[in-house]
Amino acid sequence: MSRSKPLFHALALCAALAACSSTPAAVSTDAPAPTGYLRGDALPDSLALSPPPPAAGTAWAALDDAVAAQALTLRDSPRFRQAHVDADLGFPDGAQQFSCALGIPVDERHTPVLMRLLQRSLIDASAATRAAKTHYQRPRPFMVNGQPTCTPEQEDHLRGSGSYPSGHTAIGWTWALILSEIAPERATALLQRGRNYGHSRLVCNVHWYSDVQQGQAMAAATVARLHDDLQFGADLLLAQREVEATRKLGLPLPRDCATEAEALKIETPEAR
Repeated sequence: MSRSKPLFHALALCAALAACSSTPAAVSTDAPAPTGYLRGDALPDSLALSPPPPAAGTAWAALDDAVAAQALTLRDSPRFRQAHVDADLGFPDGAQQFSCALGIPVDERHTPVLMRLLQRSLIDASAATRAAKTHYQRPRPFMVNGQPTCTPEQEDHLRGSGSYPSGHTAIGWTWALILSEIAPERATALLQRGRNYGHSRLVCNVHWYSDVQQGQAMAAATVARLHDDLQFGADLLLAQREVEATRKLGLPLPRDCATEAEALKIETPEAR
C-alpha cells in the first residue's frame, strides 16, 4: 500500500519527538520508520553531561526567573507569534525553519538529501536529551507561573515531558551547526537563527533559560558524535552540493523572511 510523503514525514515527527515526551508515540505503518544516525552508546548521555537544574534560591535560578518574567512581556507580540511558528517541527514544513537564514527553500524536489539529514539529526538531537529529561522531570514555566503558552494545543502533552534540557533548542542548535558547515558563507545568519530558535522556547513560556543553555550543550555533543558516523559524513557532502546547486536556481523562499527578521529582532535582554 502506498504512503503519501506528508504522511511519511508526519510519522517522522512522531518518532523524533517521542524523546521529548513521557508517553512514547506508537504508529502502525508498513513503511520503514525514520531513524537517527546514532545508536546506543554513540548518543551523548545527557544525564552524565548535564548538571542538575538550578536549585531554588541560587543565582542560576534567579536568572531563570528573571528571563521568564521578561519573556512574559512579549505575549501577543510579533515575537510571540514567531515562537508559535518555531514550535512546529513537523516535516516537511519543519525543514523550512532555517530557510530564510540558509537563503534557499528546503524541499523533497531540490534538496532531498538535506531533508533526510535534517530529519535524522532531529531524531538524534531529541534522543540526546531524553535521559536528563526523564530523570529530572523539571516543571515547565507555564506550570509554575500559570500563564499561557504560545502553543495551548500542546500544553497537555508538555506537562508530561520534562523541561530540562530543551529538546527544541537541541534540535535547532544542531541544525544551526550542521547548516553552518554546509553553507559556511551564511554561518553567522544560521547561528543567529539557531540561537533565537532556542529563545523562542522562552518566549513561548515552555522552557527556562537554563533549559535552553543545556539544550545547546547537548546539541554540540550530538554534532560532535555525528561526525564519527560515516553515513552522516556522506550526507553532509551531498547536502552541500544540493545547496550549492539549488542556490543557483534563484528559487523563491517559502516564508515571509522580512516579517520573520523583524520579529526576531525582539529579544529578552537577560537572554541576549
